[in-house]
Amino acid sequence: MGRGRPVKSQIRQNIIELLFFLKEGYGYDIYRHYKDVFPSVSMRVIYYHLKKGTSIGEFKINKVIKENGNFSWGSEAEKIYYSLGKEAQPIGNERVKEFIDRKNGLKSSEST
Repeated sequence: MGRGRPVKSQIRQNIIELLFFLKEGYGYDIYRHYKDVFPSVSMRVIYYHLKKGTSIGEFKINKVIKENGNFSWGSEAEKIYYSLGKEAQPIGNERVKEFIDRKNGLKSSEST
């Protein structure tokens, strides 16, 4: 076994499962869904894994949208939309599928 931290991460795998069913999402949106399905993590950890996953090919950046508004940090917010990259290996977690179906108003029998 090589030195350093292992490349695999359960948090990143959970994000892969979410994006598999969502198709795409931006950081805060992924964080909100994550904390509803999986054990609580910080938003900072989600952004770390999105950045790390992008660098190793598990995620890719689809688009970057700048939104204007009256935010606590200023007048502009940047949303980076992520989707699955070529290195992602989704398993098809049934728990995530049921959550997304409920969120979209579908019963599990309708989505198959």
